[in-house]
Amino acid sequence: MEKITGRIHSVESFGALDGPGIRYILFMQGCPLRCLYCHNPDSWCLSGGRETDSETVVADILRYRRFLRGGGVTLSGGEPLMQPDFSAAILEGCREQGLHTAVDTSGAVPLLSCLRTVAAADMLLLDVKAAEDSLFRKITGRGMENTLELLDHCENTGKPVWIRHVLVPGLTLDGDLLNRLGRLLKPYSCIERVELLPFHKMGEFKWRELGERYTLGDTCPPSSGEEEHARSILRGYGLTVC
Repeated sequence: MEKITGRIHSVESFGALDGPGIRYILFMQGCPLRCLYCHNPDSWCLSGGRETDSETVVADILRYRRFLRGGGVTLSGGEPLMQPDFSAAILEGCREQGLHTAVDTSGAVPLLSCLRTVAAADMLLLDVKAAEDSLFRKITGRGMENTLELLDHCENTGKPVWIRHVLVPGLTLDGDLLNRLGRLLKPYSCIERVELLPFHKMGEFKWRELGERYTLGDTCPPSSGEEEHARSILRGYGLTVC
């Protein structure tokens, strides 16, 4: 396999929430977005984390191979597509070993810069922050054009996608906005499921440690009833929602 140097934030060797089955989760360093509810703001800076190389990463993954049967490897972040060659080399190395691969991404970088990475992944977990550009910009600081370009590419190439969307009271947890999201996602046959993730503040302390202003300190997580209502809205568009 190709040996490429890159930077990682952290590792979870026994994850069950980021793709099918039990997975080795590699959190990559660097992200161009500044999401209001980010729980890993210490992953933003591309020069942070620790330096390693793709051969070393894949060798560590293989130590857990017997636990990953029926699961696989997920690159998360940060934003894995910010280090496209490093991420692609890891994915290709895992594929050579017969491991299922996924990339958890916001699609925040131009598609042309990360085509190799996308091609090397068996599936994408695509975090769609909002269904319309102005709210997307409010949440992330950037527009949604790259996210939509990536989703269109997956549709055209038949790449399986799980959509992820965070439910934030007062921000994204709104009936009209969820209906817009349903209308946006309905035409895509590449979307296998939609995961609605409840907002949480587990990363708030990291913002304080970094000297960053956290604006959602008074926001509470959604209730179970609000979550189920959100799911019912999207199911109305023929989407598989969990």
